[in-house]
Amino acid sequence: MNARFSTLVAGLALAAVSTLATAHEGHAPKAGTAAASPLASEQKAWGIAGKASAVKQTIDIAMADDMTFTPSVFEVREGDTIRLRLKNRGKDLHELVLGTTAVIEDHAAMMKKHPGMEHDEPWMAHVLPGKTGELIWTFNRAGDFDFACLVKDHYELGMAGRVRVLAAAAPAR
Repeated sequence: MNARFSTLVAGLALAAVSTLATAHEGHAPKAGTAAASPLASEQKAWGIAGKASAVKQTIDIAMADDMTFTPSVFEVREGDTIRLRLKNRGKDLHELVLGTTAVIEDHAAMMKKHPGMEHDEPWMAHVLPGKTGELIWTFNRAGDFDFACLVKDHYELGMAGRVRVLAAAAPAR
């Protein structure tokens, strides 16, 4: 490999890492919310990153320092793209991470081992104190899924919730 190509590859790798990385505790998150990266849009068990132009409903969720989400449970219809508008009413950084119970618990354990870990995924939104953020998600799988705040010990203190994705109505015959 020539030096110019090596420099180009290294520059592209650095740009990709800086584009995908955002903050967790101890770092400043981007403008109060995680931005969905096109590189990170992949099907998950709980859905896929949504597009703002496809939003069918906005659900407002308050995050508070008493380790609560309000509402902590909500229902959506399979196939719907939802904007979760997140208002951090507290003085601490909070986040909302969507996933299955296993994914949330695995990520929480990883955060315990690496508390300064940086990441930015379309199913996560970090919200600074007093700020509003959003997450746009297409729930294209029916079932019950979880969301939680994995900052510090918030999850262990009960900062979690549930989203029920109701099966799409069968087409009329």
